[in-house]
Parts: sequence; C-alpha cells; structure tokens
Amino acid sequence: MDDTIGTTLPTAYEPPTENIDLLKVLQPHPGSTFLIRIADSSMQDANMPIGSLAVVERTAKPVSGAIVVAMLDNEITVKRLVKAGRNWVLHPENAFHKPLLITEEMEFRVLGVVTHVIVDLRK
Repeated sequence: MDDTIGTTLPTAYEPPTENIDLLKVLQPHPGSTFLIRIADSSMQDANMPIGSLAVVERTAKPVSGAIVVAMLDNEITVKRLVKAGRNWVLHPENAFHKPLLITEEMEFRVLGVVTHVIVDLRK
C-alpha cells in the first residue's frame, strides 16, 4: 500500500496498514546520526526555523549544495556548502546573513550532512 496521503481525506478513508518506523527513516545508520537544535535564523528560508531539530548524518558525503553542520574556528554552524571555483562557501538561507568564504587560514571541518529537519508545528 502507498503510505502517502493528500491533505484532504476521502469519505472512505482507510488508515495505512503498515507502520512507518521513524528510527529507520531518520536514523538509517545508527551510531553515525545526531540531532542539533537550530539556534538562529540563518537557515529559516530552508525550512529550518529557530528551535527546529536538524538530523545530521556523519557518514554522508558533503557535496556542493548540501546543508552541513560544520566547525568553523571552534564554532558550530549550519549552512549550505557551495563550491565556488576553487573555494568553498558556507551560504545562509536568509538574506540578512552573509555567506562565509572558507580560507586556508580558517580551521574548518564538516561534522555531518543534514538529512532531515524536525519542526514542531504547534509553536
């Protein structure tokens, strides 16, 4: 059975017969997945509002265009990683924040790739 559903229910709605295991969906590689709470508005236009949880996979390959959790000069940040010529840039998804060009002088390391975002819609 297809486990997708529209936003309106037909009159003869039957709930899915198969359970969806959230751990399998959100944590396909146990031991290499962690959560980080979004603390600022720099990624709000990527549907990552303040207070949401980013699901991060340590073993995923960080490619250009991926949203990553990175250590930059001893500070953790969540940004979109973009290849710009020979350089890497950390792009925010909010026009009020500036992109960060990664230079050789900086201490930079990708800690993981964001695979999902959990947002509490009750807030």
